[in-house]
Amino acid sequence: MISNLTLDYDEARRAVDTVVAEASRLGKAVVIAVADSHGELLAFARMDGAPLSSTAIAMNKAWTAVRAGKPTAEVGRKVRDPEQGFDISYYGDARFCGWGGGVPVRRDGRIAGAVAVSGLSQEEDAQLAALGVTAMGTAAA
Repeated sequence: MISNLTLDYDEARRAVDTVVAEASRLGKAVVIAVADSHGELLAFARMDGAPLSSTAIAMNKAWTAVRAGKPTAEVGRKVRDPEQGFDISYYGDARFCGWGGGVPVRRDGRIAGAVAVSGLSQEEDAQLAALGVTAMGTAAA
């Protein structure tokens, strides 16, 4: 029997609330998506003023971080590499996203979910997502 290690709603909500509080403190608006161990949406928030296009992007970043098992920025670097790069469609699903801001959550060496942020620069998105992961009591992967 294979047991599934995944985030629960309380953890996801804690991550969302933490990211919303920090973005508000910075005077910025973002979209936050938290996914379970399959990459499916567990919690979501779109702050007032956040770009509407960031809705799908945040969900895709969370899905990608789980399915690839690495931060989305790493996926993006790999596909953009001038010598070793390839089209992102190589992954076989249109939800794969290579913009930074999706961070997997690991527990006991396994992927338990992901936190993703969209709406700012890739670096700011990744920093806020890592803060959400930390709010769950887990170090960002």
